[in-house]
Amino acid sequence: MRLTRRKFAQSTLAASAVAALPAGLFTACSVSSNAAGGANSAVPTRPLRFDSSAEIPFPKNFFWGAATAAYQIEGAWQEEGKGESIWDRFAHTPGKIKNADTGDVACDSFHRWREDIALVRAMNLNSYRFSISWPRIQPIGSGPANSKGIDYYSQLVDALLKAGVRPFVTLYHWDLPQALEDAGGWPNRDTASRFADYADLVTRALGDRVSDWILLNEPGAFAGQGYLEALHAPGRNSIIDFLRASHTVNLAQGAAFRAVKANRPSARAGSAFSMSACEPATTSEEDRLAAERAHAMTNLWFLEPPLKGRYPEALAFLPETAMGIKASDLDKMRAPLDFIGINLYYRIIASAPNAIERLSHAQQWLFPVKMAGGQQGPKTDNGWEVWPQALYDMVTRISRDFNRPQIEITESGCAYNDAPDASGVIHDARRIQYHRQYLQALALAVAGGADVRGYHAWSLLDNFEWAEGFSQRFGLAYVDFKTQQRTVKDSGRWYAKVAAENRVPPIISAA
Repeated sequence: MRLTRRKFAQSTLAASAVAALPAGLFTACSVSSNAAGGANSAVPTRPLRFDSSAEIPFPKNFFWGAATAAYQIEGAWQEEGKGESIWDRFAHTPGKIKNADTGDVACDSFHRWREDIALVRAMNLNSYRFSISWPRIQPIGSGPANSKGIDYYSQLVDALLKAGVRPFVTLYHWDLPQALEDAGGWPNRDTASRFADYADLVTRALGDRVSDWILLNEPGAFAGQGYLEALHAPGRNSIIDFLRASHTVNLAQGAAFRAVKANRPSARAGSAFSMSACEPATTSEEDRLAAERAHAMTNLWFLEPPLKGRYPEALAFLPETAMGIKASDLDKMRAPLDFIGINLYYRIIASAPNAIERLSHAQQWLFPVKMAGGQQGPKTDNGWEVWPQALYDMVTRISRDFNRPQIEITESGCAYNDAPDASGVIHDARRIQYHRQYLQALALAVAGGADVRGYHAWSLLDNFEWAEGFSQRFGLAYVDFKTQQRTVKDSGRWYAKVAAENRVPPIISAA
């Protein structure tokens, strides 16, 4: 899932061709009073109109799902042979996580997975996106599989299939084995080979029952937040580490794709990319170019390498030596992904820095661009703009630019901290409105020709939200973290109706 969940960093992103990239550049939007619609904006926005009285149908055999991640829900951090992950180490480091929260127990899903599948069934979902903990399979990131780890995921997969639910499995959702980090982490090229070996182990064990695989979740987030900005595990702050981690991740994506296909040629394999529609702050040519640069950074950095065997042309400034690129690497990065997973929450407003901002930095080998979050739409409880058109724009552009690929919406959701009322009911009307509008935007993209196969709400459960700990609630089900009791929210009941009917029902006026 995105950001610290994901942190809206400084008031503006530094505009810089710099020796140290600005915080949040590749993974977050910052809040700025000059975002589109502000006093200095010259761009007239054209938000989609949402008719609450309209019924919104979806294609036959559409996948309705919810998403989770191992570290965020499983707990059992030291049980049944699981090794230490970088998130175990990071969360146990004082000052890294809000309120000193950890994922040691989280939602206790390692022991309560049957309850979670019951929630999936209660919501009429036919797809459940979950991730496999790499150190639960390989405690030190190499060697034979831990049989108890394989058994855990095997029984989860079997139970989902018995319930008529597609297991949509993510191989890597940020929990690198700590032993591999100690050996250099993602900046170390050898990690790509280790990841391919891990993908081979898992797909040989589960590939007879799992047909849909997500290789990586949000590579831009875990590379940028983990190795450049030190906001996420493993907490490094180095431009060189970030560049090399990015390249290793792209090599790993290609190698893991081939490992999956070698074991199961008919399997579908893709990755889930954090994406945001990037709009220019004004009508100026400089801001238009800045928006294209922001698009390349945010949406294409890890997508063009597998699909086109290159880094985006807008990023031609990238220093190959610093990234560790070798002559044969472009071919190794290639992987004809079977689908593109899109995780989308908000949009980005991009602008070019002025001359003073440019001259304030000594090195000019990294182009300047400022990015900010939009300010026109309503805000979630963690300050993100609700802007459904961003999903329409992103799906439409990816469909156009990549020759109408299969798309899965692998995450979309909102943080609203609504608590149970006196009767124990969680009324979260804002979450219903969020998903209704984003689904209407998605339906318009499908009507325009986009080949979208599914929508996965983030998240099935309130859970551990990375550096934000338990302070943000995204779930369709409320979790009391003291008792671990799960309670379906109003939004979960609404989503169950959507999934059962394969349509978004109209809002009937009480008048």
